[in-house]
Amino acid sequence: MSLLYNQLIKSMTYPTDSYAGKTIIITGSNSGLGKEAARHYVRLGASRLILAVRSPEKGASAKADIQGPEPNPAVQVSVWQLDMASYASVQDFAARVEAELDRVDVVLLNAGLARTRLVLAEGNEEMVTVNFVSTFLLAALLMPKLKETARRYSSRRPTLTVVASATHGHTQLPQKSAPTGHLLQTINKGPPPTSSWAEHYAITKLLQVLTVRALSSLDQQPPPVTINCVNPGLCHSELARDMGWRFWLFKALVARSAEHGSRTLVHAAAQGPDSHGCYLSECAVVEPSAFVRSEVGRETQVRVWHELVGKLEAVRPGVVANFGP
Repeated sequence: MSLLYNQLIKSMTYPTDSYAGKTIIITGSNSGLGKEAARHYVRLGASRLILAVRSPEKGASAKADIQGPEPNPAVQVSVWQLDMASYASVQDFAARVEAELDRVDVVLLNAGLARTRLVLAEGNEEMVTVNFVSTFLLAALLMPKLKETARRYSSRRPTLTVVASATHGHTQLPQKSAPTGHLLQTINKGPPPTSSWAEHYAITKLLQVLTVRALSSLDQQPPPVTINCVNPGLCHSELARDMGWRFWLFKALVARSAEHGSRTLVHAAAQGPDSHGCYLSECAVVEPSAFVRSEVGRETQVRVWHELVGKLEAVRPGVVANFGP
């Protein structure tokens, strides 16, 4: 009943804060939630907005739609290529941020993928690479610029928000019995016979929530950069385009608009240090799933973090230190 109320009746907070002088980066911003969040930031007067997209052509189309027939000359909107299925592309994007941007105030890590078949990318199942490893590789690579922004400017602390999902609570992680050091390797095989691709997507969202919680213990207090994660709710978007007709029927009945869902992203990125390490939903800090809060969940969080560190260090030695003080 609460799902139907939240999806169909409850209104999400309409963003009204000014972002004058601020620089915003949104991944996966050529459509859906990312595009609508970008539209809000343009309306709120952000000085610079980076649409980080896999397809520059689709990004250019999104930019034109966001700006409208009379673009605001005070808001500079740029389209930068970023393929989250490629570690090289992630590193190239981060290098461009370091070279070309004098500040970064908000990062919305919104790019995500939902598959219904096994596809590999960078040696992992593709959803694991895009939704999990590359998401936190990019987060680590952007931390120096975010911390520099915090040092140089005394206004609101920078925020990095990971777009997670309530589906993180739809799994008890069937692979949790994997041997020590082999959890991600087991997940990379795809769903076991007793599971499904829908649960596999949920597992990648669980990995996000666990990692955001792990990161909150690494930095000094108060943190120079707020890191949190947000559930936008079930929204009309292209994310689950490969799912079956039952999902599409359910979505047609209860999904909220992409614009309505995007409000939760903008809200989460404005909550400041009190939301560091937190999970937000319906424009409020809430508890994550019971599994995340359980003893097994806490043990799994440690395992996930250690294995992620190994993957990130293999891609870019020393990068994990960016998360520290």
